[in-house]
Amino acid sequence: MKDLQEILVIARQIGWEAADILRSYYHGTAKDPNLAVEYKQNEPVTVADVAVSQYILEKLQASLGNEDFIYISEETYQFINKSPQPSTPWVWIIDPLDGTRDFIEKTGEYAIHIALVKETRPVLAVVAVPEAQKLYYATKGGGTFVETRHGSVPIQVSSGKRVEDLTLVVSRSHRNPQLDYLLQNLPCQNQKAVGSVGCKIATIVEQQAQIYISLSGKSAPKDWDIAAPELILTEAGGQFTHFDGTPLEYNTGDINQWGGLLASNGEYHEVLCKEAERILAQFTDS
Repeated sequence: MKDLQEILVIARQIGWEAADILRSYYHGTAKDPNLAVEYKQNEPVTVADVAVSQYILEKLQASLGNEDFIYISEETYQFINKSPQPSTPWVWIIDPLDGTRDFIEKTGEYAIHIALVKETRPVLAVVAVPEAQKLYYATKGGGTFVETRHGSVPIQVSSGKRVEDLTLVVSRSHRNPQLDYLLQNLPCQNQKAVGSVGCKIATIVEQQAQIYISLSGKSAPKDWDIAAPELILTEAGGQFTHFDGTPLEYNTGDINQWGGLLASNGEYHEVLCKEAERILAQFTDS
């Protein structure tokens, strides 16, 4: 198997190429720019999702083969899940288009997530944000970098704010009464609405926000929503855990990330996790 840095070079290249394909659909310059939208479990899926998923999977498999790795993409998960899996600890978890609603509604806040997980934890991540023309990448223990067409530089989360002055990055669409109650009762009330989880985490590593909270309702974020953004954040100095402080796990047989998850720049992480649990207990009692 190639070493992690060699694999990272391949994943970054594929990330940029996938970003170009998505932008061609987004801006209507693709060979078939017609964005047919279907719905799977009430979530929109476009031809762009499928085309980019196919592209990423084909490119990774051509470069790295099928012996050492399992490949899981949001668009092929049901299909892959029915076939017997080889026993390998290395799993690619891919979201070819995170923020499909934002893609359709033209907010520009969509991303591509490519993560390599060893057993249950991410060791390599690429998050491409096509409309910003930026690509974030990280390896376990190697820090986080932001890359443009002109080169890459290391990137770190912000620090030094009071807890009241922190900014939460929030969703426009994925909301429920429990989450609204939690957000209304946190000590920090500054909010910034951003699409895609990848774009939210990019906002934190770019020091424009400090906190993101995910709270599952009838559905939960999936492994491919979280795996790549988590490593991008943690290698930039942030934290991303369950409210009880336990680490997130992927490739466990359940693709859902249930419960409360908190991502932050790390400064008040434990305090905010405990506060979130306390506020939710009040909501349950009310």
